[in-house]
Amino acid sequence: MNMRVSQAEHPARRAGIGQSLPRNEDAVLLRGEGRYTDDLSLEGQLHAAFVRSPHAHGVIRGIDTAAAAAMKGVVAIYTAADLEGQGYGLLKCQVDLPSRGGSAMKRPERKALATGKVRFVGDPVAMVVARTALQARDAAEAVALDIDILPAVTSVEAALAPGAPQLFDDVPGNLILDYHFGDAEKVAAAFAGAAHVTRVRIVNNRIIVNPMEPRAAIADYDRKAKRYTLHAPSQGAFGMRNNLAAAMGVPQERMHLLTGHVGGSFGMKAAVFPEYIVLLHAARLLKKPVKWTDQRSESFVSDHHGRDMVFEAELALDARGRFLATRFTGFGNMGGYLSPPGPMMATLNIGKNSVGMYRTPLIEVQTRCAVTNTVPIAAYRGAGRPEGNYLMERLIDTAAREMGIDRAVIRRRNLIGPRQLPWKTPIGTVYDSGDFPALFARALAAADWKGYPARERSSRKAGKLRGRGIGCYLEVTAPPGNEMGGIHFEPDGTVTIVTGTLDYGQGHWTPFAQVLTSRLGVPFDRIRLVQGDSDRLIAGGGTGGSKSIMASGSAIIEASERVIEKGRLLSAHLLEAAVADIEFADGRFRIAGTDRSIGIMELAESLRAGAGLPGDLPRTLDVDHVFKAAPPAYPNGCHIAEVEIDPETGRVEIARYVMVNDFGVLVNPMIVEGQLHGGVVQGIGQALCEMTTYDEAGQLITGSYMDYAMPRAADVPFFSFISQGVPTRLNPVGAKGCGEAGCAGSLPSVMNALVDALAPHGVRHIDMPATPQAIWRAIHARA
Repeated sequence: MNMRVSQAEHPARRAGIGQSLPRNEDAVLLRGEGRYTDDLSLEGQLHAAFVRSPHAHGVIRGIDTAAAAAMKGVVAIYTAADLEGQGYGLLKCQVDLPSRGGSAMKRPERKALATGKVRFVGDPVAMVVARTALQARDAAEAVALDIDILPAVTSVEAALAPGAPQLFDDVPGNLILDYHFGDAEKVAAAFAGAAHVTRVRIVNNRIIVNPMEPRAAIADYDRKAKRYTLHAPSQGAFGMRNNLAAAMGVPQERMHLLTGHVGGSFGMKAAVFPEYIVLLHAARLLKKPVKWTDQRSESFVSDHHGRDMVFEAELALDARGRFLATRFTGFGNMGGYLSPPGPMMATLNIGKNSVGMYRTPLIEVQTRCAVTNTVPIAAYRGAGRPEGNYLMERLIDTAAREMGIDRAVIRRRNLIGPRQLPWKTPIGTVYDSGDFPALFARALAAADWKGYPARERSSRKAGKLRGRGIGCYLEVTAPPGNEMGGIHFEPDGTVTIVTGTLDYGQGHWTPFAQVLTSRLGVPFDRIRLVQGDSDRLIAGGGTGGSKSIMASGSAIIEASERVIEKGRLLSAHLLEAAVADIEFADGRFRIAGTDRSIGIMELAESLRAGAGLPGDLPRTLDVDHVFKAAPPAYPNGCHIAEVEIDPETGRVEIARYVMVNDFGVLVNPMIVEGQLHGGVVQGIGQALCEMTTYDEAGQLITGSYMDYAMPRAADVPFFSFISQGVPTRLNPVGAKGCGEAGCAGSLPSVMNALVDALAPHGVRHIDMPATPQAIWRAIHARA
């Protein structure tokens, strides 16, 4: 108990906050020992397959299941009629915004299986349960659908046009929401008095999410306890458990969600999908577990899609290029039904994130959101944050070119200075920290901005077009909600962190352990992490909106303080000292001014062994704490890309890419850099190759990897990653979140570089994806 450990030797200093430690889970995953949902099997399980609409729009006249029911191995077939009267709820949008003038947003009903009509190709109509997965899929193909085909509409602008096909009787004109934010009169006056106005019509292309792991689920039902269990990927077991319970019409305590490893999500797997309701229904009736795994081709029409919005973006400037106001007037495609976030991306998040790091005094956002005969739109990495920043940065580059002002100069003139913080934006957010001019200057230096002309001449000699682009961004993260911070000292000498965020590729285990070992001195290699069991959680906001380290890290810090409080009481008893004399540092409780101490792990072992404690002292060091909600944070940065274009083919090469980011405190710099690499690559994919295309009948043309292009390793350069963090005061960690920032910086930097390269050919703007064909056509359009 009296062992002394010097500060220099303490392992917490080698594994604490700020260290680039390898991810704990990597060894397990690289050995193929990950436990994804499809890896699981339950005794006696049956298998399911879904029958989906082959038509984008139509009235269901009949569903003939007789032939399928007679096939080998088929146990049951369920349609919407079988779910009626079971007490199940609706799949609901969780965002409710008023329309212009105060009228209510339209919220059309969605049940687990299509009722009356189908509204997109892939709309689930029935589920087949059989003894094997192949039998279920074969039988699903034998289900005959009698559908009266109706005209379809896939474009949001076309859906709002007079005479467009109507998806819902209670949604006139397909208009879900006519959103408006801002003082229209003041904004109009600013534009009327401006020395220059820039206008650009900007399309944000629809994205298919394509995580490495398709969705899967195993549903089970305990008849004795009258309790459901669902094994499924998610972005947070606590919140999804609650939403599942609501969808099934049962109290939360009668629903149990278990999530193992998750192979990517990017926002999509956060939702309660219709398949889960039908699987749980079948498990209850059949008294056996029921398993379903999505097929890759099926996932193209069964998973939510992302982005899909178009805006007329406008920027008013004075004669020196200072920003006076912005105005964004556009359309948001909701797809065939409202997803849980529904219109959030095209409305709230456009306003919050288009402001960026600039002193723009006025903003107006007008978005008309409509349903179409396409897959529903939901959150995709950034969920409106990259879109908002992209709009602003394209406007700035276009304005600079039109006014003859250097792109770097016009940005510098409008940056918020560090002495102006805290800064209240016209959208109502308040920036608390950052040094935007210093970060911008560092990015220009790191990109060798002054040395660019020599590189451009070299490209020209090689017959290539070269361009450079700036992508400044500032994101408003999701606010950290109530989050569990559980710390449990286990009988085997390990320490378990229990928290309600969820790792679906981020690498939470290591940075969360770093926070804990920094606070309590617990040996890093003894720390375990539990996130995916809803029964272990008392709160949990899930992962999304770049908030995990802010939420769980803060919960761990506050829970650690409560462990220390308990430890001081207990160590005072064991060391026979007054509580007031006990100090805690470097993992040890020490009597002040003496060398008498006990380590926290020794104390936990003593308690497990039975320390003969009086009745008024706690029996363990274990803590289950809930961190209360905090404000959002404001990660920001500047990305600079250089591209080369072959004018003969339109092929693009990203020649250089530099990023300077302010994420506040970096708990694990290596993991942060990895997150940025992934986000940037996804942004490059959207910018250069990813495009979701429907034909006039609403059929998905890009329904496989033969038609839908994904970025490959050869398409991206080596990245230069620089951190210039200013800690935030809005959460105990001092972190600002980083998971979505790569997309926010890459979309504008790459697209601005492309337009810069194409400017000698008279190109003012090109929309994403800038494929070789699109670039070649832009070059030759004026030839």
